[in-house]
Amino acid sequence: MKKILFTVLTAIVLVNSYGQDNTSKQRLINVNGTAELEVVPDEIYVQVELKEYDKKGAGKIDIETIKNKFLEACKSIGLTEKEISVQSYSGYDNNYWWVKKNKKQNPDMKASITYSIKIATVKKMDELVDKLDDEATQNFYISKVSHSKLDEYKKQLKIQALKAAKEKANYLAEAIGEHAGEAIVINDANEMSQIPQPRMYAANVMYKSAESDKSVPALDVDFKKIKLQFEVSASFALR
Repeated sequence: MKKILFTVLTAIVLVNSYGQDNTSKQRLINVNGTAELEVVPDEIYVQVELKEYDKKGAGKIDIETIKNKFLEACKSIGLTEKEISVQSYSGYDNNYWWVKKNKKQNPDMKASITYSIKIATVKKMDELVDKLDDEATQNFYISKVSHSKLDEYKKQLKIQALKAAKEKANYLAEAIGEHAGEAIVINDANEMSQIPQPRMYAANVMYKSAESDKSVPALDVDFKKIKLQFEVSASFALR
């Protein structure tokens, strides 16, 4: 039994040694392939900060009134609950201890709420800006942009990058009278996406002013495109 086991182990060692020897002698061509695509984002995330304020002749406009008016404005331009979420909230009803502590130093402190809104186009964002309560709105800015088909585009680009690597291997090998055969090693794509940085959306104030002045033509401005770029490295056998 021991003799049989020793024979089997010896055979496995010999097979492994032969395999390693064979691989080390294999001639390879190592290449990189790239693919890129630019797309206009169709997922734009903006944050809107609303705060209580004092209105002359009406007293303080409370946060509940402001919230209801804002949500009605969102609904009027076609936004649903799926596109609206509360990002942060500070006020009398959910952060009593913090308010009580700080109210001594700031008696006029008022409740506020920040919403995150997902919209698809600049036009839709302009519609929202037009509906905002200027007194209640403390801040309005783009937090990030993306695309609804981002994963699908990434998959396509990885495939294109790998095909580009194979094509490069072929013409380089042919230049020296050889042929690039089967792939030996493929390294997954290295993503090099260039997504525009969030920026303050102060430009909308200018758009609104232009719209009120009929002599000034309206601007048809879109977002900076998202640039997706992938690089794949692969090794092919030389024949």
